[in-house]
Amino acid sequence: MEISANVSTQVQRLFLEDLQVGDQWVSDEREITAEDVADFAVLTGDHDPLHEDGGMASPFGEPVAHGLLGLSVLAGLSSSRPAVATLALVGISDWQFESPVFFGDIVCVRTEVREVQPHGRRAGRVTWSRELVNQHGRVVQRGHFVTLVSSRSRIRRDPKHETVLPRSLPAR
Repeated sequence: MEISANVSTQVQRLFLEDLQVGDQWVSDEREITAEDVADFAVLTGDHDPLHEDGGMASPFGEPVAHGLLGLSVLAGLSSSRPAVATLALVGISDWQFESPVFFGDIVCVRTEVREVQPHGRRAGRVTWSRELVNQHGRVVQRGHFVTLVSSRSRIRRDPKHETVLPRSLPAR
């Protein structure tokens, strides 16, 4: 898949202050395998024949991945591009399953910042537009994620996130 010149591919951790409406990223790619689908079926209990190897029950003539597997892969792939100081996922809205994801499809995620709003003194609420795109450039899923993102001031004040430098032991 091509990445346009105006799309960032950075993997540096970003804070609320670093995000602007219109910022864009493209994730790494990942193949959706029959094993992924089988594992997801065991994990969730969704053993619909639509997802079984052979695809006899599929209206597409071949088995398809669970829609929620695609959504889960999207969430994972988009967690590193951009790598953001996320505090919580607070919502998913307007989610559309546009096309099936087939075994062997190679997918990536296109992400864009749609809205940034303050949320308290040390965090913000960010709305992201996310698309799961297959190897043919076709958007197979799309919608919005809403997350709480830490500001730099929150991290500085939170001792759990402070870097502790190794100290030498005192002389005896």
